[in-house]
Amino acid sequence: MGQVNLTINSRPFAVTCDDGQEGRIRRLGQYVDAKVAEFVGNIGQVGEARLLLLAALVIADELADANEALRLERSGTREADAAAAAASSINGIAQRVEAIAVRSETS
Repeated sequence: MGQVNLTINSRPFAVTCDDGQEGRIRRLGQYVDAKVAEFVGNIGQVGEARLLLLAALVIADELADANEALRLERSGTREADAAAAAASSINGIAQRVEAIAVRSETS
């Protein structure tokens, strides 16, 4: 088993993974750290659990949108329609992130 040391929100985490997956886990950790850093920049240090929850929700939302775009593309949707759907999804993500940030600021 491999082990990767990640830093999320300036806090170290040791993660065990399958051999050969270390690079992938490092990249994923960097992505999560970047998402958390975005929230810290926008709303400040509101607690580790809340920051990780917000990052997880945004990443899950991105994944859902990507899966939907892939489904549309595979179902024969024209490229222009797929591009418009992707643009709409990105706009939707931005709006949801802003709404989450506003809600977390007021709670």
